[in-house]
Amino acid sequence: MCNCPVETAKNATISVIVPVYNGEDTLRVCLGSIEKACPRPDQVIVVDDGSTDRSAHIAQEMGFKVISTAGRTGASNARNLGARHAIGDVLLFVDADCSVKQDVIGRVRSLVENHTDTDAFVGSYDDAPTAKNMLSQYKNLLHHLTHQMSAPEGHTFWGACGVIRRAAFEQLGGFDRRYSKASIEDIELGYRIKAAGGRILVCPELQVKHHKEWRVRSLLWTDVFRRALPWSELILQRGKMEDGLNIDRDRKSTRLNSSHANISYAVFCL
Repeated sequence: MCNCPVETAKNATISVIVPVYNGEDTLRVCLGSIEKACPRPDQVIVVDDGSTDRSAHIAQEMGFKVISTAGRTGASNARNLGARHAIGDVLLFVDADCSVKQDVIGRVRSLVENHTDTDAFVGSYDDAPTAKNMLSQYKNLLHHLTHQMSAPEGHTFWGACGVIRRAAFEQLGGFDRRYSKASIEDIELGYRIKAAGGRILVCPELQVKHHKEWRVRSLLWTDVFRRALPWSELILQRGKMEDGLNIDRDRKSTRLNSSHANISYAVFCL
């Protein structure tokens, strides 16, 4: 039960959308963290994308609304389906292998209300991933470092912890359904947001914990075939490369704390 103070005014309404495919290993942790959010979101939608494990049952047992895609259709379609059932004027997408911090909804409300000229916001992994093998530490901490040191203005969206105003999402037609597997559908959406004159803000303080365990095969397959190749094709189609979410070496960050030591240790041991 949320024991935080009752808000005195009606703020931005927030729908949390969690797409899942065979995510029973992490989904309970993900939804448990959302359940503990204070204040609570106005709505939580779990979209089961044809799972063959107990993902849908876990979400239902925990009391969450579950929508089914009636078969494996891909992360883009699952997120779009969740958005069509959303009641909030702000959509918060969270991956099923991530857990949120208790203040996530308060942070999102603060962001959308204090940056009225901004259409979307992207967060960051924290610096304490749960998978302890060196490859997982390296991958997750490198991602954390990149987002922590990125320039504030972003050019890409991020589906793991991404916030977008529903009006903008609907106007753009949501995620591109041609990406039938989890790939660069969030990057492509970010490009369309910018092309339409929208603004994306990188928010290092909006953090989630990543629970995915990376192995050599899964990492190479994802980075090469699900990210690098389709992203290269997208860049060729657009005729230019954006530098959003690349490390800005001229920017001094005071938010990294133990990240420097953790990342250096992971890279050294790798």
